Amino acid sequence: MSTWEEFQSDAPSLASEGQRLMNRGAGNSVLLATVRDAEPPRIHPIDAAIVAGRLYAFILGTSPKANDLESDGRYALHTLVDPAAPSEFSVRGRARGVDDGDVRHTVAEGWSFTVDEGYHLYELDIGAALLGKRAADEWPPRYSSWKASQPQ
Repeated sequence: MSTWEEFQSDAPSLASEGQRLMNRGAGNSVLLATVRDAEPPRIHPIDAAIVAGRLYAFILGTSPKANDLESDGRYALHTLVDPAAPSEFSVRGRARGVDDGDVRHTVAEGWSFTVDEGYHLYELDIGAALLGKRAADEWPPRYSSWKASQPQ
């Protein structure tokens, strides 16, 4: 798994376009897929942001998505698609809770909504990324991908 900064270092154009697509909607809204046991994945709209080279999300601690992330950790994040410019970006990997108060404060400072103690902060480590670029009248998209190198 890699941080956003490591991903950006390895694949700068892919990361740059991914960040642009993540930031094109109001409040950095994206879709988060989580898994649990043998059940089907859950899909949740959330806000995510890149802060200091890391990808973060604040998740309401009592929500099913927080339970999924705590029990399993695997996630997939996908940008919302604009029909007029339907390029798309997704990353997948593992989420982990962040308990450091200083990190939480830094991330919360520029967040798209007021964060209170009911929200848990997760760093989303990245295992793989996929970008599908296309104009509204194009099909299929032109895909490019990246995968984190495995530790030796």
